[in-house]
Amino acid sequence: MTDHILIDRTDGVLTLTLNRPEKKNAITQAMYAALAGAVRDAGSDPEVRVILFRGEGDSFSAGNDIADFIAIGSQGGGQMTDAPVFHFLRSLAELDKPAVAAVRGRAVGIGLTLLLHCDLVVVAEDALLSAPFVNLALAPEAASSLLLPQVLGHQRAFEVFALGEPIDGRTAMAWGLANRAVPADQVDATAAALAAKLAARAPNSIRKTKRLMRDAEALWTLMQREGEAFGSQMASPEAMEAFMAFSQKRAPDFSRAG
Repeated sequence: MTDHILIDRTDGVLTLTLNRPEKKNAITQAMYAALAGAVRDAGSDPEVRVILFRGEGDSFSAGNDIADFIAIGSQGGGQMTDAPVFHFLRSLAELDKPAVAAVRGRAVGIGLTLLLHCDLVVVAEDALLSAPFVNLALAPEAASSLLLPQVLGHQRAFEVFALGEPIDGRTAMAWGLANRAVPADQVDATAAALAAKLAARAPNSIRKTKRLMRDAEALWTLMQREGEAFGSQMASPEAMEAFMAFSQKRAPDFSRAG
């Protein structure tokens, strides 16, 4: 386990808090392992009726920890589906209990794609959501290549992926990525209230409803396909250039890529 994931169980709600505010809640492999275990355990725990994801500090999550990913890439990157991040993604695909997200500040990469697996999403009006996979010469993950176009339509989803530019909380709600957009200081309370309402509903009815709305097997199959694409990109010269540019705070140069 890791101190960077805080776990609280209260009144049927399991709250999982990303607790690495000094790094904008960038997620390490150890954090993914802790999240995967917590979500899997929640799925079989009759005392847990709802999962609530939130971030400590001023950001939901800056996405994957770049140092972790540079290390994976230096090892070849080919077996991405064996990494803790994919254990977490599988737990999300298979989760049949409702999930709620409370999003303030930045939600980058997995910080955005995680929301596609949540059933109710509350964002701050000034939150900034982005999926800059192409900016890092990578590929989409978390079944987002299917789920994001389903929510946004092809053109908007492609823009989010290919340009990597952030959208704010109000836009996220208008486009269907969020249920509520509220002032930042109301996000946690609003999300907690929605989670409490879900926890009071008939649990088996909720679970069957969610199962009927999602194809868990198809999502996991797609996640594995995405993982192969992501892993091959991780080991590519494009990605190494993107990571070096990120660490050196400069624009990447893809002029020799083909």
